[in-house]
Amino acid sequence: MITTTDLTKVYRTKDREVTALDGVNLHVREGEIHGVIGQSGAGKSSLIRCVNLLEKPTSGTVTVAGQDLTALAQSSPRPSRALRAARSRIGMIFQHFNLLSSRTVQANVELPLEILGVTRAERRRKARDLLDVVGLADRARAYPAQLSGGQKQRVGIARALAGDPTVLLSDEATSALDPETTRSVLQLLRDLSQQLGLTVLLITHEMDVVKSVCDSASLMRGGRLVESGTLPELLATPGSELAAALFPVGGEQLPAATHGTVVDVTFQGEATGQPVISQLARTYDIDISILGAAMDTVGGRQTGRLRIELPEEPGDRAADPPHGGPIGFLRAQGLTVDVVTAPGAGRPGFAREQEEVTAR
Repeated sequence: MITTTDLTKVYRTKDREVTALDGVNLHVREGEIHGVIGQSGAGKSSLIRCVNLLEKPTSGTVTVAGQDLTALAQSSPRPSRALRAARSRIGMIFQHFNLLSSRTVQANVELPLEILGVTRAERRRKARDLLDVVGLADRARAYPAQLSGGQKQRVGIARALAGDPTVLLSDEATSALDPETTRSVLQLLRDLSQQLGLTVLLITHEMDVVKSVCDSASLMRGGRLVESGTLPELLATPGSELAAALFPVGGEQLPAATHGTVVDVTFQGEATGQPVISQLARTYDIDISILGAAMDTVGGRQTGRLRIELPEEPGDRAADPPHGGPIGFLRAQGLTVDVVTAPGAGRPGFAREQEEVTAR
């Protein structure tokens, strides 16, 4: 639904150049909510503005719903009728709402319909319907100054939906809201995506936003996408930065006396209810230290993570280890195992066993 290929954006001034986007390749599937996260200056806002051609890319292509928007932009120095038509099918939600203070709530929602030349009667009907969808039918005659932050953002969402978009872009839409309002707005976006079949590209710096509403995510740094995937894929990828940030396990400060192998074990779905760690302890006759633990719902799926320390010497049964040793045993249960530290001393055979299983 949304694809960028080798997307580059360079801002030039008289004395320097700043590369905001450096060869970004992004793919968001139809009906998906995709979050792009990164620190300030990572290039997130430049990316979303290039997706709807509010910023013209320096190079590369942007395709939305099978249409190459960059080709439409190159056909004329000013936006062509075809580009304007393509943009009308892309809704945009802004961080600071961008409502017109002199217009009522209903008139703000009607604005894009006025620009599209929709009749007054149809504008009014559609605006009322959209305000009902976002839960503000009773505030149609109010002005923005009379609304809370959450209500203002709901008006912004209704306005973004006025042109019957297939794609919704959200640029830090919840960063100015309190946590409870943020949850309600994100739930509204999730409901709208499911009801209307919207594809949503969501820019944020808040990991909780990605965790609560997104199906997939990308991490940006220095104008590049350094990691991307569905949330289950990311959580199942050892060493994933996004997975670690999405699901901090605790116990990050390792004990000074740690001599065993410290691993993070991620459980998803039905595996969260299985007594895998106790089975591991019985199978190898070992004591397992739990350094940290967490459980949450990520991408609509129950997920758990443990940080455990496997002893340096797992006992006599390790001489002929089933399932490739303790780490192999865990992976054989369909769990994701990320080795945090290998043993620094002790029986060499066990250390090699752990390294070999990790390499596999």
